[in-house]
Amino acid sequence: MKEGTESTNEVSKTFKYWQTRTIIVTMIGYAIFYFVRKNFSFAIPGLTAEYGITKTSFGIIMTLVTIVYGLSRFLNGLMADRMNARYHMSIGLFLCAIANFAFGWGTDLSASITGETSGPMFTNTMVLIFGIILIINNFIQGSGFPPVARLLTHWIPQNELATKMSVWNTSHSIGAALVAILAGYIMGSLGTNMSENPEVIAAIAANLKVDPTDAEKMKSVIESASHYGAWKWCFWIPAGIALLGSIGLFIGLRDTPSSVGLPELHKTHKKGKDSSAEFKAFVRKAVYRNKWIWILGIANFFVYIVRFAVLDWGPTFLKEAHGMTLTSAGWTVAVFEIFGIVGMLAAGWVTDKYLKGKAHHTSLYCMIGVAVFMTIFLYLPDSTPSWGMILVLAMSGFFIYGPQALIGIAAANQATNRAAATANGLTGLFGYASGLVSGVGVGYMVDAINKVNPGKAWDYVFMMMIGMAVLCVFIFALMWKAKAHGYESEE
Repeated sequence: MKEGTESTNEVSKTFKYWQTRTIIVTMIGYAIFYFVRKNFSFAIPGLTAEYGITKTSFGIIMTLVTIVYGLSRFLNGLMADRMNARYHMSIGLFLCAIANFAFGWGTDLSASITGETSGPMFTNTMVLIFGIILIINNFIQGSGFPPVARLLTHWIPQNELATKMSVWNTSHSIGAALVAILAGYIMGSLGTNMSENPEVIAAIAANLKVDPTDAEKMKSVIESASHYGAWKWCFWIPAGIALLGSIGLFIGLRDTPSSVGLPELHKTHKKGKDSSAEFKAFVRKAVYRNKWIWILGIANFFVYIVRFAVLDWGPTFLKEAHGMTLTSAGWTVAVFEIFGIVGMLAAGWVTDKYLKGKAHHTSLYCMIGVAVFMTIFLYLPDSTPSWGMILVLAMSGFFIYGPQALIGIAAANQATNRAAATANGLTGLFGYASGLVSGVGVGYMVDAINKVNPGKAWDYVFMMMIGMAVLCVFIFALMWKAKAHGYESEE
């Protein structure tokens, strides 16, 4: 009896080690995926200054890549439930690193194709090249989360999933915060100092539509000229980090408990031809015919509009609407992410401790908080000190990252660990379809409103985000009576 107890304790200890290792390695790996995806936001001001690319053009690119990423998340979700997550995730990060190295040489590719180094043909070709590389990069980026959804539902018991997966979900914010700080530093420190070159100054002023006699706005022009070409390093440095990260993922991960000789948490099903029809039937029932998964997907659409509107346009918004330097804007976005980390952990803990694992209940309360703090931010007087604005925006981050984490947890629990990656792929498809609004929608909106009402465009963007948050509250209310998970129905 004693020998059996010791054996059980040893298995439990080994399982705990691999569980912790899997959570930590995937957290670091997924955070690094952000290094080679969200770096583009900080390159936008430099590209606008040097080449005069419009926000509408950037918005179109953002929309395309976001939709491509959503489709990729869905397709990779289908594959992840049937693939070895170790290979899936590590190879994906390696390919993203290669794509980012290529992006840094976008101007050289445009020059070699057009035979020019400036002018409309050169710029249009460069935008096309950027778009193609970004689409490829974001298609590969879809291999980041689906393998994680598979891994965590195999390594974490259902009654601990909200808490531990919320801890894991801080990787989103850690990655976004670190890349914001890194890219902000790169844009404010690297590049070539061209501030003494009158031709460069004149070209940047023309691209930014700044009157050379406006001394205050010319400071922004001088800043851009002082770090000419810094945007390239926004891709090359994160790409180098991602290469190392891909190696770490390959070394650190294992697919399931059974792959290291440990017992599985839930009943497992054979993989292969014999189980293919049965597995497809299960996925149809647990995911495609499950109304809760569809409601979670629709809610995810609105959650991601608010989240990405701040992440993708935050640096540009803070620079244009509040006159911050890109370095300061980078730290502000980082604070938004750091508060998001705390919000995620709090949401997961509250869900397991007080709401019996019902993540959709927590998400509803969080979206009320988002609407409240976005409204406060919109109506803050101009005399509000910077720390006050940052604090209110950060509180919006605190609340928005609760649903961002919990929707994935709820989808995994509703579909069970057999179809967790597929369910997350479907909800992710909705989430990244939000790029239609947060990308080209915001870009076009800012350009159009500034033509008729200069300086007021960002106010209308925030009004739109508040409306989305309120609508999301009502969507979560539709699944108020849903159970915490679907394991009972599977059994």
